[in-house]
Amino acid sequence: MSKEMTPAVTLENVTLAYGRRTVVRDLSLQVGTGDFFVIIGPNGAGKTSLVKLLAGLERPAAGLITLGGRPLTDYRRWELSRLVAVVPQETALDFPFTVAETVLMGRAPHLGLLGMEQPADYRIAEQAMRFTEVDHLADRRLDQLSGGERQRVVIARALCQQPRVILLDEPTAALDPAHQMKVMDLMERFRHEQGVTVIMVSHDLNLAAMYGDRLLLMRDGAVVCAGLPSAVLTYELLEQAYGCVMLVEENTLGRVPRVTPVPAKYLAK
Repeated sequence: MSKEMTPAVTLENVTLAYGRRTVVRDLSLQVGTGDFFVIIGPNGAGKTSLVKLLAGLERPAAGLITLGGRPLTDYRRWELSRLVAVVPQETALDFPFTVAETVLMGRAPHLGLLGMEQPADYRIAEQAMRFTEVDHLADRRLDQLSGGERQRVVIARALCQQPRVILLDEPTAALDPAHQMKVMDLMERFRHEQGVTVIMVSHDLNLAAMYGDRLLLMRDGAVVCAGLPSAVLTYELLEQAYGCVMLVEENTLGRVPRVTPVPAKYLAK
């Protein structure tokens, strides 16, 4: 990615509060076009609130957010939904649609006044299902799928929007290691093949290190550090953010940091 390109997302001194509780504090950052950007930090750090800001679901109390160099508030809702897709941590199963129906919902921002899908919309949905390897599940209901399969369906729906930015809130939290890697590899392929910017919240520091071009470490709504994984995942910064001891070593796979929490029983020795 050329660093001369307009950043995909920019935040300038952004603050978000719910009543008297400030959840994002004077936060400034840039995410480059085509980057894989991972947000990490302890529970209550403000990670999900930041995703809501970037998705336009919350408006900051102060500061400016721009998408592609244009203020986020200038976009109409339908414009924003064509550019930004959101993959939540959990998918509601109150109305268990089929896989094909769920993925096709991603075309909603692109439909005309009558809201009728055209042959091109079905082709795009089929392509998204093939890309995420759920096309063989097209006629199955979401409540008949495993957690890993459901997550890939939701990602397929997001891809069907043809966004420029995709936001993922802990997409691998409930998955086993094999499905975690499948989801992460999907996002890596998507951003390389489509030039899409990926912004993801994760509690898995090692996945963040292996896939993230840049990391944002947060605590109490503020930035602790932002930069390359090797700069962010250090013993001192992780202890500052999480309040516990973590061993940081070099992972021989790609020479990225590998983080291991240290149980208290070993510290006493």
